[in-house]
Amino acid sequence: MTPATKKKIALGFGILVLLLAGAVGVFFLKRQQLLDYALAQVKTRVERKYPVQLTLGPAKFTDFNTVRVEGVSLVPTGKDTLLRARSINASLSARSLFAGRPVFSNLQIDNARLTALKTAATDNFSFLYKKKSRPTAVVRDTTQGTNYGLLLNQLIEAGFDNIPAEADFKNFLVTYRSPGHAATIDMPSLTIEDGNIAGQLTATIDSVENRVGIQGRVEPRDYVVQAKVYGLNKRPVVFPYLQQRYKARVQFDTLRFSLTDKELDDDELTLRGTAAASNFAVYQAKLADRDIVVRSGVMDFVATLGQGAFSLDEGTKVTLNKMVFYPAISLRKLPVQQRRIGKKLNGLTSRNDLLAGLQFKADIKSTETTANDFFASLPEGMFETLEGTKGEGTLTYSLKAALDMNQLDSLTFNSTLRSKNFRVTRWGNEDLSKLNQAFAYTAYNDKGDSIRTFKVGTPNRDFTPFNRISNHLKNAILTAEDPRFFTHKGFMEKAFVKSAIQNIKEKRFARGGSTISMQLVKNVFLTRKKTLARKAEETLIVWIIENTRVASKERMFEVYLNIIEWGPKVYGVTDAARFYFDKSPSELNLSESLYLASIVPKPKFYRYSFDSYGNLRGSARYFYRLIAGIMAKRGMISQSAYDDLSLGVALNGPARKYIVTAVDTVRAFAPADSAQFEPLNLIDLLGGNTTPDAGVNTTPPDQDDNNNPTPNPQQP
Repeated sequence: MTPATKKKIALGFGILVLLLAGAVGVFFLKRQQLLDYALAQVKTRVERKYPVQLTLGPAKFTDFNTVRVEGVSLVPTGKDTLLRARSINASLSARSLFAGRPVFSNLQIDNARLTALKTAATDNFSFLYKKKSRPTAVVRDTTQGTNYGLLLNQLIEAGFDNIPAEADFKNFLVTYRSPGHAATIDMPSLTIEDGNIAGQLTATIDSVENRVGIQGRVEPRDYVVQAKVYGLNKRPVVFPYLQQRYKARVQFDTLRFSLTDKELDDDELTLRGTAAASNFAVYQAKLADRDIVVRSGVMDFVATLGQGAFSLDEGTKVTLNKMVFYPAISLRKLPVQQRRIGKKLNGLTSRNDLLAGLQFKADIKSTETTANDFFASLPEGMFETLEGTKGEGTLTYSLKAALDMNQLDSLTFNSTLRSKNFRVTRWGNEDLSKLNQAFAYTAYNDKGDSIRTFKVGTPNRDFTPFNRISNHLKNAILTAEDPRFFTHKGFMEKAFVKSAIQNIKEKRFARGGSTISMQLVKNVFLTRKKTLARKAEETLIVWIIENTRVASKERMFEVYLNIIEWGPKVYGVTDAARFYFDKSPSELNLSESLYLASIVPKPKFYRYSFDSYGNLRGSARYFYRLIAGIMAKRGMISQSAYDDLSLGVALNGPARKYIVTAVDTVRAFAPADSAQFEPLNLIDLLGGNTTPDAGVNTTPPDQDDNNNPTPNPQQP
């Protein structure tokens, strides 16, 4: 290289350096002015997009590309201040600054206060997710109810659009106040760096306080998020609101959630992702009397939300401990006018508003599961009796159900547990095979207090074997309680569905659908508490007993007759025959058997079948005729026995002093729901014609022969 060439290169480099130095000098001289202009542009754009006033305090550079803004506030027009921050530090691109469109990154927000307020008439935050109407927008039919898909899509997009690429929040306080709720979230630190999120916070919502840690990743442009929420200091995280609204406690140790795809098509939003929880626990008095716990639960979901509708679609997979299910579930809320029609048609009360107009469908199938994995996967707190049970073979569960609250009679329900080479190899907390031996039975009252304990079996002199019990009594109870006991496998689907319809209408356990098998299991192995968990446990125990032939039908019926309640501290057929008639069970005649069958559903109201002179009331006579007529039709008694049926019994036992009184006070003060008969349900169970045989008294059960009202019939 020649000296002349070197000289030219040096000269060119020097000129470049001078130009760069000049540019830097101009930048430093003008950058404050450019910054003030750029922030003014930011203020203009924000206030043009939203009905707010954005205040930005003094701003200055703290180093080459870091800007500090002192004092920031965001006040919706005519509303209370939504956001206030002491200072905001951010990195600023010099190129974007010169272009007049500043790009900020690495946000650091100190001592910020986000205060969301809602009254009955207005709020100071909904403008963030409510989109402005456009003249060309398609008019949507709001008479069909809320479109949950559009609403959730707006919330998701507003949330992702406002997530900064990088940020560091310190001492960030979020508060929410409304007429019904109060929430405070205190975040000492929360960072977002290259899409990674980490932080800790203390959340107090409706008096429920949680200290939680947060980890995750977010990709705002793709609407993708992965998050992990966990309790700090080994304390569980408790869901707020549910305690106040439903008196329920729901908690978990760790919750993982991911959203991997979002698609809005024809006003329907489809979401794909995963939700998983460890040590997920629920407590609600109507569910169970202790916590229901799932140690590990995962749901890979495909969910669709639309006009008053929600569904879990094909592709959804639920893993419950070691069991795998594939659910397809849909919920739809009919428009308001159709809900009102449905409420009127079905006699629903104002308490049923949440159910009015609801259409529900479910189709759930499990994979074939080994017996041990099945028992290990049962939620703790729901199947206490079976905890620790082991077995061989496989089990597969399926459920199909449909409910239209505008047509309650259309309810369908089919729950099936299928087995392959299944057998129990070890019992858990209770040995169900004890039904085959003499065992100690404890009777409890409705409060859970023990009344008495006695042996069920030959060691007890009051135990009466099956073949020493009057056939009239056995047949009367079978006819009234469970006509197909000796042929079914523990369940009567039709009776269950009819009971469910009535319970939905009255929003309480108004009518039972229990078979003798279910009543036996409830009495021998379970508590008297009416919870959904106890019902589920009862159902599974019945299935095991009936499908593995733990005990014969005859033995089951024998135990049942020797333990059920028949009056005040009267348990078992021997006590009953002695208490009412001073007889042994083998000596009971048809009328006496019909009376004992009539009080099985409600034994505490044994007196209200009679007037004060010991004569049967009209409802009891109706029951006698109806059950005896069915027995005659089935060949359990002769036609002449039916024709000669005495509509009365001779009370020769200790019960007489409680029933036969000088003054007819029992009739005057009997509770409105004291009768225990529901004859029409018996025909439902039989599945036959609801017209009684010729000669059967068709006087309705709510009147006697003199058209005097008697208590309304009830099923247990």
